[in-house]
Amino acid sequence: MDFGTILDAALSQALGPQAIVFAIAAIGLNIHFGYTGLLNFGQAGFMAVAAFGLAVTVVTWDLPFWLGIIVGMSAAVLLGLVLGAPTLRLRADYLAIVTIAAAEIVRLIFGAVEFKDTFGGSNGLNGFVGPYQKLNPYNSGIDFKIFSFSRNDLWSVTVGWTLVALGCLIVWSLMRSPWGRVLKSIREDEDAVRSLGKNVFAYKMQALVLGGMFGGVAGIFHILKQGSAVPTDFNTTFTFYAYAALLIGGAARVLGPVVGSMLFWFLISGIGSFFSQATKGSDPVIPDWIMSNTQASLVRFILLGLGLMLLMIYRPQGIFGDRREIAIDGR
Repeated sequence: MDFGTILDAALSQALGPQAIVFAIAAIGLNIHFGYTGLLNFGQAGFMAVAAFGLAVTVVTWDLPFWLGIIVGMSAAVLLGLVLGAPTLRLRADYLAIVTIAAAEIVRLIFGAVEFKDTFGGSNGLNGFVGPYQKLNPYNSGIDFKIFSFSRNDLWSVTVGWTLVALGCLIVWSLMRSPWGRVLKSIREDEDAVRSLGKNVFAYKMQALVLGGMFGGVAGIFHILKQGSAVPTDFNTTFTFYAYAALLIGGAARVLGPVVGSMLFWFLISGIGSFFSQATKGSDPVIPDWIMSNTQASLVRFILLGLGLMLLMIYRPQGIFGDRREIAIDGR
């Protein structure tokens, strides 16, 4: 059993681009769920429209890279407006149903054969990361023994954690402002906020759009770090992993989504690497009659799911959270 390899795999994922993607997406969900009480189950949809907005602009329309980023972020804003207009005046569960359905519709449209010339079909689009990679100032990767990154991953890590830091700073600043205090008041009792003359619908819409923009940033970063935009990447699992990261770290806390994402991917990768090694070789630590190597790849999800269940029972507020700030207003 090589514990150095296990630690390398766990830390590389916890500090690497994958954790960054979900940290940014979870920051957006923190604005929705943690601070405003909105139940958005379609964060993957915001990620998808922004990602394909960039990819289509550069690859299909042959327009500049920076214009593609603007198009992608505008698409995320537009999706928020379209989803929020008919649902934010209704109960919280209607938003949950609409957002998860919209995310699946968006994913299926991007992968449809009928739109293959525009979106690339099930294979998606690539060939748009050139301008991003040309900005890479590093000549090689790094190896700190306990974790390592390739040259491209090192650039993505630098850009990604900078975006995470900026996102946390923006959220911290907004939630200390009068605007942020209104959002938290809406989460607690929107009728009381409405009685004070505040336009609750407008504040909810602003929160939905802002959180969706963070989802858009996460989607754009995701396709830039992997070099392709593939529709199947943006399934419901994306949203639920982001929620898992948020709940582990703690809702309504600025650093909750970040720490939660790091811990989530540390455990996912570390446990997966441990069981993979434990079931390999001529004399495996775990005999084949107990668990095969194929089955070992699924154990990490079973254990992590069990851990999340226990967390929700004994500490539902997460590591940094407050139990009073995770209630869902179902009115």
